[in-house]
Amino acid sequence: MSTVKKCLEQKPQPVVIVSVKPDDKVVAALQLMRDNRVRATLVINDDKLVGILTQGDCAIKVLLPGLDAKHVLVKEVMTSDPLSVKLDDPIEACTGLMASRNFRHLPVVDAGRVVGVISIGDVVKDNIRQMGQQIGFLETYIKGHSADFS
Repeated sequence: MSTVKKCLEQKPQPVVIVSVKPDDKVVAALQLMRDNRVRATLVINDDKLVGILTQGDCAIKVLLPGLDAKHVLVKEVMTSDPLSVKLDDPIEACTGLMASRNFRHLPVVDAGRVVGVISIGDVVKDNIRQMGQQIGFLETYIKGHSADFS
């Protein structure tokens, strides 16, 4: 069974945590997302995770109502107190959580400190990696026991 820690280890190192503060402007968060090629940023205040802001939040809560991202504060449109996962949580549980709650990003917290983010893409890649390993084990098993099938 794969864990969040194993999934994070598959990501490019070092892990870059893209974050803003609650009082930052939404435009700054969007620029960070663009520059880091991510679709969400964590909102951290005094080293504590207080929210998450996604591109969807910006589109629905800022763009559609006709607000100006240069004037709207992150804390006005972020999702407060987001669910997070721990390093030893099983990936299968994260997959279920993401599917049932329509999340695409889950912050990873260890001892109260944010250590990363896993996305639905990371989870899919981890599942594909696991399936590849299982196929390899099965092929080895079948080849080793092929005389039994003759």
